[in-house]
Amino acid sequence: MTLIKISNDIDNTLLNPLQTAYWKTFSDTSEILLIPPWFVGLLQLDSACPGFLSCRLRVEKQTKESVTLTWALGRHQVRVWHLPFRLEILCEGEVMVTFNAKAKYTNSPRIQKYINNKSTACLSPGPSSIGADLCLQGFSHVYGLPEHADRTEGHQYGEPYRLYNLDVYAYGLYSRLGLYGSVPLLVAHKPDRTLGIFWLNASETFVNDDRTPPVERRRLQPETDVHWLSESGVIDCRVLLGPGPQQLFSQYAQLTGYQALPPLFALGYHQSRWNYTDEADVKAVDAGFDRHNIPYDVIWLDIEHTDGKRYFTWDPALFPDPAGLQQHLEKKKRKLVVISDPHLKADPDWALYCEARDAGHFVKDREGRLYQGSCWPGESSYLDFSSPACRAWYSSCFSLNKYKGSTPSLFVWNDMNEPSVFNGPELTMPKDTVHYGGWEHRELHNLYGFYQHMATAEGLITRSAGSERPFVLSRSFFAGSQRFGAVWTGDNVASWKYLKISIPMLLSLSVAGIVFCGADVGGFDQDPEPELLVRWYQAAALQPFFRGHSSILTKRREPWLFGEEVTVAIRTVIQQRYCLLPYWYTLFHQAHTSGLPPLRPLWVEFPREQSTFSVDDQYMIGRALLACPVTERGVQEVKVLLPGSSEIWYDIHSAKTYKGGRTLSLPVTLDTVPVFQRAGSVLCRSVGSGSCTTYPFSLQGAADGELYLDDGCSFSYRERKAFCVRRFNMLSGRLLCRPASEEGAFDCDTIVQSVTVLGVKSKPSTVVVHVSGEDVCHYRDLYPQLIRNEMVLCTSRTTSLSRMLVLCFSFAVLSNNIKHKSLSQL
Repeated sequence: MTLIKISNDIDNTLLNPLQTAYWKTFSDTSEILLIPPWFVGLLQLDSACPGFLSCRLRVEKQTKESVTLTWALGRHQVRVWHLPFRLEILCEGEVMVTFNAKAKYTNSPRIQKYINNKSTACLSPGPSSIGADLCLQGFSHVYGLPEHADRTEGHQYGEPYRLYNLDVYAYGLYSRLGLYGSVPLLVAHKPDRTLGIFWLNASETFVNDDRTPPVERRRLQPETDVHWLSESGVIDCRVLLGPGPQQLFSQYAQLTGYQALPPLFALGYHQSRWNYTDEADVKAVDAGFDRHNIPYDVIWLDIEHTDGKRYFTWDPALFPDPAGLQQHLEKKKRKLVVISDPHLKADPDWALYCEARDAGHFVKDREGRLYQGSCWPGESSYLDFSSPACRAWYSSCFSLNKYKGSTPSLFVWNDMNEPSVFNGPELTMPKDTVHYGGWEHRELHNLYGFYQHMATAEGLITRSAGSERPFVLSRSFFAGSQRFGAVWTGDNVASWKYLKISIPMLLSLSVAGIVFCGADVGGFDQDPEPELLVRWYQAAALQPFFRGHSSILTKRREPWLFGEEVTVAIRTVIQQRYCLLPYWYTLFHQAHTSGLPPLRPLWVEFPREQSTFSVDDQYMIGRALLACPVTERGVQEVKVLLPGSSEIWYDIHSAKTYKGGRTLSLPVTLDTVPVFQRAGSVLCRSVGSGSCTTYPFSLQGAADGELYLDDGCSFSYRERKAFCVRRFNMLSGRLLCRPASEEGAFDCDTIVQSVTVLGVKSKPSTVVVHVSGEDVCHYRDLYPQLIRNEMVLCTSRTTSLSRMLVLCFSFAVLSNNIKHKSLSQL
């Protein structure tokens, strides 16, 4: 058992339909121990109470005050105390988590009435509250709880985190106030344990963490007290037991869903603006990228492309031939993304609005009338995505025969879906509006955008009859939104402070399972100076979602508008992004199958090194790369923590070697992007730049790594196992490329063009290539070149990755810097 559920709703009768649907697909009852507060009394009456104790659980110890349960091999225990109610989770006799340690358990009167009298038919409307506290023994470092513009661990002790999705333009920094999305997952870490607390509640929630002050940690065991308080709902709290970061990510993904595998183009560069004015403007920007030799994959249209802010339409004067525009882009393997917000213009002459109104798909006010609020189109009605019928209808709107002017190369952006209401309280929907099933908005506020995201993704899948992967970006999100696509950090500002805060914001999202995330390059609001723009491109090219976007109130910001020096710098980092696309795609395959985030705080890869626990200005990309973007103006030197006293790190640009377990002072210029490759890794790169649909490879490094390949767009990898995972292993002078498993078959044209080995000090005396089905190729057919400690081997004979490849090196002197290890898992 890897997960424990604490609930005051043992038979799920208090869950609203949204929560029930949420767990229906992803809850695995064989992995969950249900412990309601009244469980102790039942046990005291009959320790073999049927329906509660299964064969998996056994009573280890029972007294008048408590009962201790265990299961399996007995490594973990749950101890329940009667008065006052308290629940402890232990590992090998040591308490890790205490539920209700401060006796702050709160149950609203209307829920308590329901619990005491199960014949009550329904709950009365209006506010209520639930709350509980948990003490995390031995933990002083906690992470997660996005979305907030704050450090990964926060800095305002005493101020609670607010989880309440809101449209916050140019949000304040270093604040625990709520932003566009909410994930009620708190992750605690110490050198020998990682655990998580998941509080499933979609109403307004406050989370207060009270950690042992640093001055007291020397004489007291550190601990973190966490108090959860939600406006409505039931207690549905799950404890993820780890014990390590990788196991915790896997447990959380099993609970809320794995990251959707994006189409390959989505990992390239996206160019956006509010707004490109017309078809000619879009084509001119597209041509500008070609003219300046800057690769990109997607161009975006904001609200001005529509006919009077009516979504699913096109302005007939500005975009008279949208299908032709998309076909123009598709010839270059490029895509178009358009915006679709959750409100519909209240226009009785608009057929789509009337269709939704007549089918009952809009949210209602407390009197049963259509709720109307103000947004971009003016007076608008808001779709009720909590209704399955509404979601199905909305999905159907993306069909090619209904969405006139759309083609299969059109993808979607959900904005304003917190939901944003210009004349509403805090710019959102009143809490007493009524949704499907009679549930008030207060009950499900943080799920509103989640369900629009779901419906949009399903619409794009249905459009292709289930064959093509969707791409949908959403501003609002909740736990599990990773199943549907990408998110971004909203309306940021063109300033150095916002560039700096974007890194911990993305790390917090990644720890909480929302791994396909990014920030608007250059800042959405205001105009960036050239140095800031270059530094932002350098940072964003090393993050999962890579989009340049700006407000209609800002100056144009295409990469070639700031002079040749800036153009060259931006071109270089975008081309480097495309070189790394095979690695990014492989990392997203890992996220899709194991829950591991591509972007990782240092402590995830170095869980026992306490020097990494508070670092949030640098991060790991997978296990192989360490990135430390420059986020301050005019600096000539940056400090980089290179963890691991037994590790060796290579500067990927200079191939210079650095020993780990130290803080490096690195000189930087405007062209410097500090990125280091970890010794013991094999990294697959694309040779050159251009479209992300073609890539011969260069293999750089030594030891082990993997490469994932499929067609980059369809569900064939899932439905027909049409994929390929290649494993690379360098051991004792042999570089072996072979299938990682028997599962999957994908016949590709991808070839190995060159091999770069870092850490060698002399040219090999012999290089032999073995290719399955071919004769041995000796070194005379290769072109080895040794520069500093970097060896490049280029062959005149290209070798397909669909076949087994073995390179055998014989060195007169083999550098001790090369780290050999077996390939244990990929």
